[in-house]
Amino acid sequence: MAGLRITNLQNLKPPAPQGAVQLRIKTSQTSGDRLSQSKSMVLQESDLPQKPISRHRRNQSQHNMLGGGGAAMFEPSVELKGENLNMAKISEGGKKQRKNWTLFWTVLTSEQLLFYKDRQQESVLKAGSKPDVLQLCGAVIEWTTEKSSRKNVFQITTNTGSEYLLQADSNTTASKWYDAIGKVITSSTKADGSFPLRKSNSTEYLPRHSSLPGYGSASPNTKQRNPVHRRSINVFGSSKLKHSTSDSADKNGVKNRLKKFIIRRPSMKTLQEKGLIKDRVFGCNLLTLCEREGTTVPKFVQICLDAVDKRGLEADGIYRVSGNLATIQKLRFIVDQEEDLDLDHSQWEDIHVVTGALKMFFRELPEPLFPFKFFQPFVEAVKIKDQKQKVQAVKKLVQQLPKPNQDTMKLLFSHLHRVLAFSRKNLMSTQGIGIVFGPTLMWPELDSGNMAFNMVYQNQIVEFILIESREIFNLDRK
Repeated sequence: MAGLRITNLQNLKPPAPQGAVQLRIKTSQTSGDRLSQSKSMVLQESDLPQKPISRHRRNQSQHNMLGGGGAAMFEPSVELKGENLNMAKISEGGKKQRKNWTLFWTVLTSEQLLFYKDRQQESVLKAGSKPDVLQLCGAVIEWTTEKSSRKNVFQITTNTGSEYLLQADSNTTASKWYDAIGKVITSSTKADGSFPLRKSNSTEYLPRHSSLPGYGSASPNTKQRNPVHRRSINVFGSSKLKHSTSDSADKNGVKNRLKKFIIRRPSMKTLQEKGLIKDRVFGCNLLTLCEREGTTVPKFVQICLDAVDKRGLEADGIYRVSGNLATIQKLRFIVDQEEDLDLDHSQWEDIHVVTGALKMFFRELPEPLFPFKFFQPFVEAVKIKDQKQKVQAVKKLVQQLPKPNQDTMKLLFSHLHRVLAFSRKNLMSTQGIGIVFGPTLMWPELDSGNMAFNMVYQNQIVEFILIESREIFNLDRK
């Protein structure tokens, strides 16, 4: 009886209790069946040892993102695997860079943007052929229309201060990438335990730099225990705030200190006398600048024209070709700081930088070289059909100009007349110079909406004065 009972127990196959480990005999089944059998070896959640829940933000985020079996489910569901996007790096660590658009095969991961030269580079990475990497943790993304004339451009600012511009020809494509990158930034930033900062009195986010105190080191509990920090965050989420008497006292103390500082601060005249504030050259009124320098022609205009006469009369497209804007701005800064300027130095060897700075000087005058009240009289004079009467009318108007305007105009047009003498080599004509200097030397005080109409007469006036410069300015007379 005992033997029979044992045999029956062996033949019976009771179902395995839920969560228990089941042993299976290895058979010659397919790999798909073996894979399905291996799943039964996973312990159920009820059998897993209970782990204490960590209160650290990073551990909380990882704990919440864990699914059954402990498999990490952190990576956001990003549908975009790779696509051709235009990218330009305009700043690195806060230092501006020259904007150069380049087409990259762009791949989005859970924490990075990878830029490959082409799609083939992604699949086959050769030695020394690594992709450019953009870290998204702690970054800020925003649409921009000011940094580029292209459409569908958005900017990514990393937590180290580097700035990238990304652009797609299709608005739909750009929007998809913008949304996907935004989700990755949010997810990776939360997982890292940091958060973006806001501008004061604004909802715009700012990147958290590693140089800021507490970045990546302070725990959420420490931040919550700081009442000042809590107020700075909650001010955006709640309008009902209760300030204690100590807060009011602090504010009154700050106001009093600011009032005392404003009262004690030195006047503008005192700062100028001490040399702490220097008068600018660019953007200064022509009469004021000439009075300060004791001349009737600004010194900067004189040295620029001398430099072009010396080594730029035969340059192809002189005054028409634009110089490097960054170098022009550097030249402008040196002039405004009243530092010694030597245009024969190697850093100013590009003559188009000199001509670009000269045109910028005239464009930034508060009142143009042709004063506002003379704009309409010059337009009426150039409409005269009789050539002799037209010359006399324009000459009379030039003689009525203030002395600095008249002398500067005479020097400039005498120089431009020499430029025309080398037109076969520099390929510049009177019409070309008129197009360049028309809107540079004169514009109406109030724009009535006739921009195209005004531009026609601006070009014609400059072109006519250039042709008749010998008669108008008496260049042949000593």
